[in-house]
Amino acid sequence: MSSSIVIPENAPFNAEQRAWLSEFLSKALGGQSVSVEPAGPAIPVTILWGSQTGNSEGVAKKLMKSLKAGNYEPEVFDMGSYEKSRLPTERNLLIITSTYGDGEPPDNAADLHEYIMGEEVPSLEGMNYSVLALGDSEYPDYCQCGIEFDQKLEAFGATRMFRRIDCDVDYDDEFAEWKQGVIGAMGGMEKATATQEVVEDESYGKKNPFPSPLLKSYDLNGKDSIRETFHVELSLEGSGLEYQAGDALGVLSHNPAQVVDEMLPLLPFNIKDEVPLPRGGEASLREALITSYDIRSLNKRLLESWAARSGSPFLRALVEGGTREDIEDFCWGRELIDLITDHPADFSDGEEFVGVLKKLQPRLYSIASSPNAHPGEVHLTVAIVRYNTHGRDRGGVCSTYLSDRVGDVSAGVFVHNNKAFRLPEDLSKDIIMVGPGTGIAPFRAFLEEREVSKASGRNWLFFGNPHRATDYIYEDEINGWVENGTLSTLSLAFSRDQEKKIYVQDKMLESGAELWAWLQGGGYFYVCGDASRMAKDVDKALHTIAQTHGGLGEQEAVDYFKDLKKEKRYARDVY
Repeated sequence: MSSSIVIPENAPFNAEQRAWLSEFLSKALGGQSVSVEPAGPAIPVTILWGSQTGNSEGVAKKLMKSLKAGNYEPEVFDMGSYEKSRLPTERNLLIITSTYGDGEPPDNAADLHEYIMGEEVPSLEGMNYSVLALGDSEYPDYCQCGIEFDQKLEAFGATRMFRRIDCDVDYDDEFAEWKQGVIGAMGGMEKATATQEVVEDESYGKKNPFPSPLLKSYDLNGKDSIRETFHVELSLEGSGLEYQAGDALGVLSHNPAQVVDEMLPLLPFNIKDEVPLPRGGEASLREALITSYDIRSLNKRLLESWAARSGSPFLRALVEGGTREDIEDFCWGRELIDLITDHPADFSDGEEFVGVLKKLQPRLYSIASSPNAHPGEVHLTVAIVRYNTHGRDRGGVCSTYLSDRVGDVSAGVFVHNNKAFRLPEDLSKDIIMVGPGTGIAPFRAFLEEREVSKASGRNWLFFGNPHRATDYIYEDEINGWVENGTLSTLSLAFSRDQEKKIYVQDKMLESGAELWAWLQGGGYFYVCGDASRMAKDVDKALHTIAQTHGGLGEQEAVDYFKDLKKEKRYARDVY
């Protein structure tokens, strides 16, 4: 009897080493004849990632490791550094991209996305491709960037080797399914990495959040403010978790128990039965709804499942004939309790009921502390969301959890690395930070780090909020940094303290000549906050400054800031 063992052609074995391995295995198998043969040419694969906060980059690198263990020759590119002229020559192309703001591509994907959405792309016949789209289903333009890449590649003649998968905030299962799908479509093989996975599962992280004790929590706003902005301090002692200034903290919150207790008596089945948990295991229905399932956000998929079990003519008409805008209008300001009370549905048991619900997703917050200034701790700056709709008081699940309920049970947390939002390694470089409202969070971390590291570069902060008297959060700390010289320049914009509203972008334009001089001198520019309005207004102001004080034409200004992004000197932590 004889056997053949196939190894990847690109594995580090020459003919002499294969002969030695054949002899070794033959002896190990009791004299059985064994031949070790190459598997054939390695399969070329190009992986392109577009990422605003690092998720897509991390997924791309995991995929590369899996492919390298098999009969593949993968190349991984940041979309911002990929040469577009290569597109027609690609044999197997895998796109991994997130979406942010109003369905926009990440900053590093903007150029390639603009190109692929145009009409100058040559025929892509001969290319096989697949897309993994990352997003957040709470936003209306869920995974829009990935959807557009998928549609346009097909329109230009490429062949979809495996269907696009759209991923929500928690995407591990979807990534595993997509990875196996594309590997199967390309006809190669993959080696298991079980040992590595076991090690990861034993440590604290996204799959196993650390139960972080609350150290401190208080409102930063004055008593007459209409806003609530909490400073939250959590312990990381004993977790093994490490972070850098610029990273984010994932928080896995709990739903309010009183809302769950209002639901339970209204459900048409035995509510004492155990139900499966999305992460494995079982729990009582009450515990599962508090800790593990999303009972706040409604979407089309949930409405379709609910309408199929409800006798509501309104719901049936909405899901069968309503437009996307109709469905979004209905979902806004409503939660699961509204469906239960206004449109009762028939479920046979608790397992069927939770089967139509999404799992409760973690919420990412920009970290507001330097680990070198606060060893063993992590700080957050959290805007508390409260409102009343359809006769009910409601609130953001995670924000109200951190302000109202986290003291009852430790928050489950993990660190989300954001390599695209880092301080310059050269401590002599100047930095400009624009962070109105809670957008100040990472810049508190930056300033603490710059103070601890004794960075010689200058620091300029643009901060804004409605009223100075009630909304100047971290005022004492900011004044302290001004006094000790850590903060070289401070530009404040309190929008409603005068008749004409003044915003951070207005302050940028007022100081345009100096701001341009800082950029020309090698300075770094950072923005944190709202993507749909503030970040766009800040970007527009930057282009105006470049044209007014730098003498650049409109397209020259566009190219200038594209280059700044590629150099990692223009970074945005936007949402």
